[in-house]
Amino acid sequence: MLFCSLSAQKALPLDTLKLKEAKDMLADDYGNLYIYKNKDFSLTKYDSLGKQLGQMMLTVPYKVQSVQNPLTVPLFSENAQEMKFIDQNMNEIQRVDFKHKFGFIRMAYAEDLQQLWLLDDSTKRLIQYNFRNETIINSYPFDASFDELSDLLVYENRIYILTKKQFRVYTFKFEKIFEADIENGKRFRRENESILVVTDNSIVKYITEKEMLKIFSDPEARIVDKNTLSYFEIKANKLYLYSLEKPQQTESRTEPDPKQKDTEQEVERSAEKPEEQDSPEEKLEKKTEEIESKNPAESSLQKLIEDSSELQSAGV
Repeated sequence: MLFCSLSAQKALPLDTLKLKEAKDMLADDYGNLYIYKNKDFSLTKYDSLGKQLGQMMLTVPYKVQSVQNPLTVPLFSENAQEMKFIDQNMNEIQRVDFKHKFGFIRMAYAEDLQQLWLLDDSTKRLIQYNFRNETIINSYPFDASFDELSDLLVYENRIYILTKKQFRVYTFKFEKIFEADIENGKRFRRENESILVVTDNSIVKYITEKEMLKIFSDPEARIVDKNTLSYFEIKANKLYLYSLEKPQQTESRTEPDPKQKDTEQEVERSAEKPEEQDSPEEKLEKKTEEIESKNPAESSLQKLIEDSSELQSAGV
């Protein structure tokens, strides 16, 4: 079931064997796909035609944070206690080792190209870390037990925690301001001000401190993801793309009454374009038109007087 405005699905030409072994899939905003296989810890990049663009073979499991910026893709490994950054050619360009500076990092979030947010399980603290100069910027007590922790995101003074079964939002004082149940939560995706949660077969939008709204869902899908223009899903070992009809998808599940909708549009137009004041000349012209419509005879007499004036001026 789809809760957004989508055009017809399109099957993409990717080898079914590659899709069968996929543990996860991500799509960047250029339409390239990243397939992660847990079987051999490989991350492979393909274009939209199924051509392989690069591959990275890893020795331990890694979690891909996001591929929205394909020039710098962050990967975190709890096993290796490190964060890697790779470029568009799948080459490692930066590595941050946590073993010698911290206790045990449960999850890491790369805010930008110099700052990380780290959940240190041994000290029960959330740490803001500048990995360029290896300095701790801030440290916050964060004493919480997270079973099956899936992802971490920090944005606009809010801490977002995702587990397999729950979505939670905290302040930096460790005050919980929102909580909702989630099935098979995998990772966060932030699009401007919007916080999205990607699960195994759905994508859910967080309506700030109110609710969670499904914007894409297919019970038969095994893996789903999205970029700014499309939704992607792996179903029955085939890859499908759903293009959004407009850049902003329709999230409402019910259509308003047509009369109410027309009234709202009129109000919007009035708000967008205030009524302009007529100039004195325009007022006079409108008054003349009004007289003409009400009294055609008077209008004809006025015209005869004007014609006579013109003949006299011509010397007739």
